[in-house]
Amino acid sequence: MTSNELKEAPCVFDDLVDRWSALSEADPVRHDEGQNLWQILDHRSVAAVLADPATYSSDFSGLTPTQPDFETFRQGNFVGMDPPEHRKLRALVSQAFTPRVVSGLEPRIHAITAELLDAVEDRDRFDVVDALAYPLPILVIAELLGVPASDRGLFQEWAATLFGGDEIGESLDMSDIERALDSIAPTVREMNGYILEHIRHHRKHPGEGLTSRLLQAEVDGVRLADQEIVGFVALLLVAGHITTTALLGNAVLSFDRYPDAAAQVRADPGRLPDAIEEVLRWLPPFPELGRRTTREVELGGRTIPAESILMANLAAANRDPARFTDPGTFHAMRDPNPHLTFGHGIHFCFGAPLARMEARIALRQLLDRFSCITIPSRREVEFQNPAVIVSARRLPLEVRRS
Repeated sequence: MTSNELKEAPCVFDDLVDRWSALSEADPVRHDEGQNLWQILDHRSVAAVLADPATYSSDFSGLTPTQPDFETFRQGNFVGMDPPEHRKLRALVSQAFTPRVVSGLEPRIHAITAELLDAVEDRDRFDVVDALAYPLPILVIAELLGVPASDRGLFQEWAATLFGGDEIGESLDMSDIERALDSIAPTVREMNGYILEHIRHHRKHPGEGLTSRLLQAEVDGVRLADQEIVGFVALLLVAGHITTTALLGNAVLSFDRYPDAAAQVRADPGRLPDAIEEVLRWLPPFPELGRRTTREVELGGRTIPAESILMANLAAANRDPARFTDPGTFHAMRDPNPHLTFGHGIHFCFGAPLARMEARIALRQLLDRFSCITIPSRREVEFQNPAVIVSARRLPLEVRRS
């Protein structure tokens, strides 16, 4: 992948990368007076925060604005739960969403990718988000859950509303959060009704899909309630697919920005997984994770009071010179690469293996089909609000075939 515009128009994400790199050189733990929260910036401290849910809670009840429609989803969204609730729900979900289930999707991911690229076979220019990065993961997840793939336009609308971030600034504050919750509540209500209906259908007509397996999962005589299944299905359907969409777009952007790295991958396709890990380190889709302190704690030489809000900055931690050699350079063959993009500890991203597989298959087919992949004009690239997700919304490409 190459670009003739490297000097003409810098990548929009260059400013973000520069900001993260500057943060990685700052004090590892610091208080942000403007936002009244603590920034955790170095790899060691971020990993320590994520590994200790007893001290650094994912439950923000009472500290952040609430909205009734969102509370219904909290019952099954274990991203915002602490043990023992988190352990119980994750154990039940793990019975259905097993490594074997994920690995069994590989042939279908190959087939769907080929079908999507066949649809643009006669074009020299197409939007890779619209043609591949969005539909691939949503089609895979829709088939996995047993929901109609024909409804993917609806799922795309939900994701655009939830992750667009058009109504908030680049730095989230409580008023931003409250305004965002109110604006997207109708979408959450619609999702809740749709997924509940889907679950009821599978109760009446059980099959081999993931939803039916979730209904049957049982640990110590306990099964998932319908609303708990709704929360997990919503998490997988929306947040699950948008991560892969972001990863694929960010990989294309990175390879265009660093053509030598792309050339390395073309010369040795077996190193593509390493390149994907470097894309994840370089442009994490969700660069920060919030936590709440349950007690006063010493971290990075600072005393943090109980009930404080922390932002664990994954992007800055991914550039920590104490953990990475030459962290300010994009190395497609970087090994080892202990980035924290998918988290750490009990909240390590549940869908990480699926996202990695989808990215590997999609990028391999993209590189095999096209001998040259170019972003002809960076001015035509549209981005999501990076305060919500680091991802391209629109990414036109020009391609040449082998």
